[in-house]
Amino acid sequence: MIKEIDLKSKTIDNLVAIANQFNVRGQITDIQAFGNGNINDTFLVTLKNSTQKHFILQRINTHVFRQPELVMQNMRVFTDHATQRLQDWTLDRDCRWEIPSVILTQDHREYWMTPEGAFWRAISFVEAARSFDIVTDTDRAREAGCALGKFHSLVSDLPPEKLAVTLEGFHITPRYLQQYDAALAQHDKSKSPEIGFCSQFIHARRTLVSVLEDAKTSGELPLRLMHGDPKINNVLFDNNTGRAVSVIDLDTLMPGLIHYDIGDCLRSSCNSLGEETQKWQEVGFETELAQAILEGYVLHAKSFLTENDYKYIYDSIRLLAFELGLRFFTDYLSGNVHFSKIRYEEHNLVRALVQFQLTQSIEAKKPAICAIVRDLRCNLK
Repeated sequence: MIKEIDLKSKTIDNLVAIANQFNVRGQITDIQAFGNGNINDTFLVTLKNSTQKHFILQRINTHVFRQPELVMQNMRVFTDHATQRLQDWTLDRDCRWEIPSVILTQDHREYWMTPEGAFWRAISFVEAARSFDIVTDTDRAREAGCALGKFHSLVSDLPPEKLAVTLEGFHITPRYLQQYDAALAQHDKSKSPEIGFCSQFIHARRTLVSVLEDAKTSGELPLRLMHGDPKINNVLFDNNTGRAVSVIDLDTLMPGLIHYDIGDCLRSSCNSLGEETQKWQEVGFETELAQAILEGYVLHAKSFLTENDYKYIYDSIRLLAFELGLRFFTDYLSGNVHFSKIRYEEHNLVRALVQFQLTQSIEAKKPAICAIVRDLRCNLK
């Protein structure tokens, strides 16, 4: 029996009708809200009398992705390229790796739009796998690193110019700082101790925001393809083996710096309290998890990493934690427009505090992080 879902004015009949626009066989028996993404509306559709047990139905947030057609275009280019690359991989035959694919509509399009302009797509579901919001042990951490390394390896020979920019200014930290300055100038709420802390924290670190963009401009870091959002809950792990089997959520796959991915992977994985904790003062960066992630990553990425890539790993970890805190805080000041899926009014403020506390911990552990990177580099020589 299909369960009732609250999606604003959408009824379950609307969702079934939308799901039936896509070319899947079998009868829809269930549709449930799925995952905990901050941007899009995502549902798991269950089928019977079909070899395909499930698929993902998703409404793209067109306030964030103003040209969702480019998102689908990038997914098609990536899927075609990565599928071919997988055939050439010299991995273990027992090593499972899956690439979610786009399911076409009945009239062979990559998406379906409602008369009201809502943008929907369907994606194949990776069965017998799950994601986690936190990393609790080094085995899972190493697998998370392997997953990102495999992903970067799959696209390492795909020219960046073949993919479009789906989100203008994404991970360009100096732009986020400009947006913060504008939001702060318009902020009319009374100043709380938490707001004061965040404002002072950002002011003290304004000079660090351009570190990766400066390295790109100088040519130290080349433009490549980045996933854009490889946080831990976008990695899928096999239910039986515990090994990473996929990296999902490809909306921000586009030209950029792989260091934005490296930093985001580590900042999301090396905080065992998770980014949704309210115990922000207890958050800390766990270097043993960082070492495991980087070992797994380098195992698959060493063939294309340069000396400068290693040089900027610490900067990327520190910057990505700071950047996300900056974005959460800016959104809080602006009325929770971008990260609109909140459970209480100060939710994005608390999220910002978590990331700023994590940034402080990363700064305190700089010697240990740099030693991990140095040892990994030396072991390859």
